[in-house]
Amino acid sequence: MIEFRTMNSEKKRILILGANGFIGSSLVWKLLKETDYEITGVDLSDNKLGCVLGRERFEFFKMDAIKNKADIEEAVKNSDVVLPLIAVATPALYVKDPVRVYNLDFESNVDVIRMCLKHKKRVVFPSTSEVYGMCPDEAFDEYSSTLVLGPIEKERWIYSCIKQMLDRLIWAYGNHEGLQFTLFRPFNFIGPRLDDIRATKEGSSRVITQFAHNILNGKPIKLVNGGLQKRCFTYIDDGVECIVKIIQNKDGCADGRIFNIGNPDEEHSVKELAEVLVESFRQYPDYAALAEKAVIETVSGDEYYGAGYQDAQRRVPSIGQAKNILGWTPKTDFKTSIKKILDYHLLGKDDEACL
Repeated sequence: MIEFRTMNSEKKRILILGANGFIGSSLVWKLLKETDYEITGVDLSDNKLGCVLGRERFEFFKMDAIKNKADIEEAVKNSDVVLPLIAVATPALYVKDPVRVYNLDFESNVDVIRMCLKHKKRVVFPSTSEVYGMCPDEAFDEYSSTLVLGPIEKERWIYSCIKQMLDRLIWAYGNHEGLQFTLFRPFNFIGPRLDDIRATKEGSSRVITQFAHNILNGKPIKLVNGGLQKRCFTYIDDGVECIVKIIQNKDGCADGRIFNIGNPDEEHSVKELAEVLVESFRQYPDYAALAEKAVIETVSGDEYYGAGYQDAQRRVPSIGQAKNILGWTPKTDFKTSIKKILDYHLLGKDDEACL
């Protein structure tokens, strides 16, 4: 059984499962910098946590949350707010290993949710923009938009279906059994720590990282189905700022609510993303020659991901809830986001280098 440090009992303690992930690591850094909360982090590794390790208000446990349920329950008992951020979130695995996705994304999260209910802890749960699926609405509303998924044979939708079921379970526990909760739905968060652009696996890394990796290594940029699908790209710092407001929950404003977190003003096709990346590489003298040689080609979804792949053409959030209730709006435009990502990977500039 793990032992927790004695911390200030007057300060709120936040438990982040998946603290070394893309959102988790940025959230730890933001909470330490801008709040006085005590933070407990759990993950299999700590490579993204950098200089926050060893900080007075941050306690980190390197362990498998699935295999150590008793320890996780103890961590939940010792916390005020729980964020279960552990999940498989890559489309290639939805198609190639859907059972693994189910076991990690659904089974392990149900356990944590029930622990929060049992010990009367607030859960701030990461839903996903993917729950809307192929919804025909111009902008997706948290309370009125329909959630439209594809046929069973299109295994790509297992992730969306899992998240939707967890949303419904949390909502039911909240309305009928007193669970304190907030759901948030990230829309295509991007940033420096999304993936390592120098160590990717075709089809498994997120699209912006894969494209940058291919430019660096002289490989063609592959646009699935022509890259015509559009997304609203949201810079990680903007997204995490909104999550912090949800955690702070001023006057209980976030209780029992769902929030889209995205940037509807920055909708771009995947093809545009590829073109902007190539142009951005040209602005770095040491890498301009690679940009000149970059090749963009089209592949089918079945060829790239497998026969179980299907996708939504657009995914635009309505963010009125976040604006009106939390006072949040995104600030970072698409090209600035790309520059920050490339500055980090190509020049070693790190906005989170120290506190």
